[in-house]
This record gives sequence, C-alpha cells and structure tokens, in this order.
Amino acid sequence: MSLSKHQQLATSQSLLVIGHWSLVIELDYLVIGHVTRDLVDGAFTVGGTASYAARTARALGCRVGVITSASPDLDLNGVLDGVMITRFPAATTTTFRNIYGTDGRRQVLHGVAETLVPAMMPPNWRAKIVHLGPVARECDPALVDVFGDAFVGLTPQGWMRRWDRAGRVSCCQWEDAEPLLARADAVVLSDEDVEGDEALVIRYAAQTRLLVVTQAAMGCTVYVAGQARHFPAPAVPEVDPTGVGDIFAAAFFVRLQQDGDPWTAARFANCVAAHSVTRVGLSGTPGPEEVARCGRGLEG
Repeated sequence: MSLSKHQQLATSQSLLVIGHWSLVIELDYLVIGHVTRDLVDGAFTVGGTASYAARTARALGCRVGVITSASPDLDLNGVLDGVMITRFPAATTTTFRNIYGTDGRRQVLHGVAETLVPAMMPPNWRAKIVHLGPVARECDPALVDVFGDAFVGLTPQGWMRRWDRAGRVSCCQWEDAEPLLARADAVVLSDEDVEGDEALVIRYAAQTRLLVVTQAAMGCTVYVAGQARHFPAPAVPEVDPTGVGDIFAAAFFVRLQQDGDPWTAARFANCVAAHSVTRVGLSGTPGPEEVARCGRGLEG
C-alpha cells in the first residue's frame, strides 16, 4: 500500500504515523464505517456509526480503533480522542442532511467517501470485537471474514438504504444478507430499518445467532435461540435521537462479548442509549459515570 494511501492517527498520543505496519496492535473494539458530516439547520457536526460507536466503546473502557474514509479537510480533533484511526482520503466526506418532523426523520445524502474493502485493513491490527457499521453501503460485505474468530457485530442500516439522484434516502432490501447474518455473532437494527416488517425480522432472526430490533423510546426486542424478549427503555425527555442506535449497539456488543448474557446486555444498552437522547449529537455519547450507573442498575 502506498504511503499516500495510508494514514494512521493515534489521537491518544497526538501522533501521526505514516508508513509500513510493524507492531501488532491489540484492540478491544474496532469499528469499520464512514465518519460523516451531519447537517441540521445549516450547521454540521461529525457523526456516523464509526463516531458514535467508537466514543461509546471508549467510555466503556475499551481500546478502540476506527477504519474509515473521509476528505482530508474533515477535522476529527476532539471527536475521537483516544481512538486509533486508519483514515483513507476521499474527494468528499459522506454527508447527510437530517430533517426531523412529526413523521420521523428524513435524510438526504450529499456525497459518499471511498468504499472500505479487505485490502484496506491493517494487517497488524487484531480486535476482540469487530463492528461493521455502514451508513451508505461503504463496507464491502467481504469484510465480515477478515478478522478470523473475532466477535463480529453488525449494524446493517447502511446496507438497507438506497438514494435517488437528488440524494433522498429510502429503505431497500438488504442484499447479501444471508452470509453476513450467518457469520455475525450479533446484529442490531431498528424497526425503522425494516419498516416495521415483522415477517422480515423473524426471517433474519432465524438466519443469525442473535438479533436485536431497537424500537426508539419503547426499548428493544432480542431474538435468540428461538426466543424473543422485549426490554422497555427508561423514560427520558428526548432532545436528539441521532446516533442512539449506534450507542446502543456498541454498549450491547461490549457487554455481550464480556459475559455472554444477551438479556443483561439488552438492559445495559437500553440504559446507556436512553441517556444519550437527552443531549445533542456526539455529546450524547456516554461518560464513565453514566456507564457505571447503568452497570450498577443491573445489580438491583
């Protein structure tokens, strides 16, 4: 891989390393997907599953890495502090305009960065948890097999989106779902992703080890081993729901990988995600105090 194509930023040490890979990097949590520019009311903030999930995993005490693509002018300083980043340059950063109304969220896509493929994966990175988090079809499905026996978590929303020439985003069928579901250790999607199609949810649940469907303020339903259990979310005043599904997923994957109990993981992730909607944007990602409080809540 040429030097112009490869950049690794270790923000925890404010160190830019450019060159060939040598030392093995052991990560607890690796998220692969685009960081984004999210436009609301003319202003923008950094977003994307990669940002929300990485910050959440970091708050949970994980050593975190991100593999992404964005234009060089996107400033990630202060956004992913303490996270190791492999960032591939692109002509544009994936950009969404989010429009919230009484009928939910509408999105318009204004550009997409580079596709992330297996050849881009740093050969010396190892991870306990690999989270494939596409937002705009940017993750090559072949990535699911790159990291050996790592725990693989999927948030497939970006494979379940299409957009027209004007960039208007709508739901679509998830292509190549079956092999991805078969490999995944856990899959988290929203009822919005499947447009409330319960038959589709049941079909996906039968094809994977564990499926979680998040249901906004109502909480989530976990499907595993032929069982389905609903877990209500704590009631909180909602300020901004952006990124809540990614925060839930990261909390769920980490807890599940640690103790193997999907019911406990769901209760924990519900708690962490509920607090996130009380703040705006990335400020909604949890702090250590919230994580600890949600952990203590499981003991009651």
